Amino acid sequence: MSRGLRSYWGYLAAAALIVAWGQGATGLVILALSLAVSAYAGFQVPVWCGAVNRDGKTYCRNNAYGVLMGCSKRQHKWQKLKLIVLRSKAGDFSRAVFPTAKEKFNAFLAVGGLLSAIAAVVVPTL
Repeated sequence: MSRGLRSYWGYLAAAALIVAWGQGATGLVILALSLAVSAYAGFQVPVWCGAVNRDGKTYCRNNAYGVLMGCSKRQHKWQKLKLIVLRSKAGDFSRAVFPTAKEKFNAFLAVGGLLSAIAAVVVPTL
């Protein structure tokens, strides 16, 4: 598998999810694709770290994987995930998790995948 395909497979899964919804695929297929897209966006998509640096004013620009995770620095690894649970200011949370348009798009993918998974489970039961 090429490096590009290995790094960006989640976008293919998102496209497959859209096609699956459009073609009326089974709930299990939609659920599996939805969870794959959410997991990819949350924990594997290549992004900037965005964790708050020690000066408290700037944000880390190192490479990281996933909208919810930080870079290889020990302090940054779980800082963004902790901001969701222990957020002190909404502005700090949004700047850390969504520093650029790419991260905003990937967060949209993660939330969309989760909503799609919920819909795949709820819709067939109605």
